[in-house]
Amino acid sequence: MDVEKIVLNGERNVTLTAYTQPVEGEFNHISKRPAVLILPGGGYSMCSDREADPVAFPYLEAGYQAFILRYSVGEDSVWPNPLDDYEQAMALIEERADEWKVLTDKIVVIGFSAGGHLAASAATMSQHRPYAAILGYPVIEGDCAKIYEKTAPDVIAAVDDNTCPCFVFATRTDNVVPVKNTIHLLDALEKHEIMFESHIYSHGAHGYSVCNTSVVPNPEEYCNRVPHWVADSIEWLKDIMGDFANGQMKQPRFSKSINGNREPFLNVDCTMAYLSGKPEAMKIIEPIMHMSAGQGQEQAAQVDGAAMMEALKLMTLRHLLSYAVTYAGMSQDLIDQVDEQLRQIPNK
Repeated sequence: MDVEKIVLNGERNVTLTAYTQPVEGEFNHISKRPAVLILPGGGYSMCSDREADPVAFPYLEAGYQAFILRYSVGEDSVWPNPLDDYEQAMALIEERADEWKVLTDKIVVIGFSAGGHLAASAATMSQHRPYAAILGYPVIEGDCAKIYEKTAPDVIAAVDDNTCPCFVFATRTDNVVPVKNTIHLLDALEKHEIMFESHIYSHGAHGYSVCNTSVVPNPEEYCNRVPHWVADSIEWLKDIMGDFANGQMKQPRFSKSINGNREPFLNVDCTMAYLSGKPEAMKIIEPIMHMSAGQGQEQAAQVDGAAMMEALKLMTLRHLLSYAVTYAGMSQDLIDQVDEQLRQIPNK
């Protein structure tokens, strides 16, 4: 493994440390690697060493290239200096991607506390959007962020349809960055239909990094599940980004999106609420719905019709058709056939 420390801004003491692993040769199934860019916490007054190298090592073990950004802090943390540091780091990683063997479309940002605020800002308002963001006990809300840097923005207001998937973890008993920061972020992600996974553990103080005895002196104060966030986040990345295969990454098991509403063409993973506003799509769908009409009338009579319609709007067409296949005796090929027809219609 090669280690290199690059000064990005000497005046502000901004550095990027690169941990890069070999490819090919003994790793003949790997030509390039995904990467993590780690943003330690420290209340915008420092960059914590406990949230730097100890975080990099598990991801290196999982096969990632790892980078640690020590961004502008103290009197230099006035916004947007920290975000500019992130942009510069990402630009450098992209510039040296061939040398460092990095898959530039699979760079994940990881941030803790104030570094979590910076990582969440990268996920919502940067020019170099990461593939995904892993946010540990993050500062999110404007009022909380301004305690540490009065010019820091409110991340909640910046969440939009282009926000990347997020893995967010925190503890209920954190009395430094209240858990409402995480809860309100999840609410904003849900409203914009952004994919996320979250773990809010019952007990644990603020700033536990990977939560083993090398970084916390009193692990008994944390519930035993807190350290699981590391392995869980790596498995989550495999789900949405894929794993190593023969010279390239496998196709991910799951989409980065919760539905197909934003794909270039219509498809069976669009929600019924979305498709109902597309006349061309409904010409394909309505005859199928009529064919399955009458099935399950007895069950339908037992439920609130308006509530059922609201529930159906949230369902994807794929799920609805799977019921038609199971309960109305329709062909197993139905879903693929409808998907093929819908994918002829541009999603405008």
